[in-house]
Amino acid sequence: MQESLKFIAWPTIAGILAALLILDRWVLPASDATAPGQAVSSYANAVEDASPSVVNIYTAKRILERAPLLDRRSALVLAPSQSVRERIERSLGSGVIMTAQGHILTNHHVIAGADAIQVLLHDGRTANAAVVGSDIATDLAVLRIDLPDLKPISTGNSNRLQVGDVVLAIGNPLGFGHTVSQGIVSALGRWGLQPNAAYEDYIQTDASVHQGNSGGALIDARGQLMGINTLIYTSGGDSEGTTGIGISLAIPINMAAFVMHDLIEYGEVIRGWLGVSVDPIRPVQGEGQALLVMDVAASSPAERAGLAQGDVITHINGDPILDGRQTMHHIAQLRPGDTIAISIRRRQQSLELRAVVGVQGQTSPVR
Repeated sequence: MQESLKFIAWPTIAGILAALLILDRWVLPASDATAPGQAVSSYANAVEDASPSVVNIYTAKRILERAPLLDRRSALVLAPSQSVRERIERSLGSGVIMTAQGHILTNHHVIAGADAIQVLLHDGRTANAAVVGSDIATDLAVLRIDLPDLKPISTGNSNRLQVGDVVLAIGNPLGFGHTVSQGIVSALGRWGLQPNAAYEDYIQTDASVHQGNSGGALIDARGQLMGINTLIYTSGGDSEGTTGIGISLAIPINMAAFVMHDLIEYGEVIRGWLGVSVDPIRPVQGEGQALLVMDVAASSPAERAGLAQGDVITHINGDPILDGRQTMHHIAQLRPGDTIAISIRRRQQSLELRAVVGVQGQTSPVR
């Protein structure tokens, strides 16, 4: 009898365990929380949240041309105005709605020289846009449209981005309209890529980006804005080409938000200025960088503070200089009148100086 109970009990127990496994894996509702390390299967929620804030931008520019060479003979007998032809040059790009009042962040090169700018919203509405301000140094511009019920995008903190983070690019590539592509952050702090951009600190990603994506949104997996897509690199090395090769660059939103605020409030970007040209160097001891003062502008905040050519700046406000460019970018975002502490090494001496930040002059922030 006991032997027969054993044979009956084991199949019963095995059946119960199998049933529990089936219920847990296929029948019972899944928890909303994602287990650590578990891959996300969809970014639909992030895209749904951000897409209504991304717009398509269409520009038109009037181009005046002289008559072609074949028409020069007839032009001799025509009035001067008749020998000049007019054509309309059209271009496209993207933008991001930042405020309920209709402020849109985009790239300067998207709208530079445009005589007319039209914005197409995700919901199909259109509006003419006015330029609030533009900043060549960062290749950013702010537009404004007058429409009700606009949805500003949720912004994140680009300083928290890490290499390997998942990002999504939303824009108007090649005029296709709203398009989403996925990638990861490939590198941070890229610079030296645009001749007119004095403040470069790009986020590099491998998200597929093409002509028309410029000015569009780079969001994280939660739908928060992390950057403004700005440049692509192509197989021919021409960043103005239409086909990318997995090297896309975006302006961090922390920098873009600073520029946008000043363009809205003042019509220009007011940057802090010390009046020094510096070269990043490696310190003799310790990690990070130091800044070798190459030149000091006359009557500048740096000169009034006592900085001199050949000084080595080791700390700003007590913080060691880990990256020379980042330090100078931080100073540029200070306001005139702010006071900063500067620790320097002059020959064998360590000195503490205090400088009152001024309005940016013409001296290059980093050589």
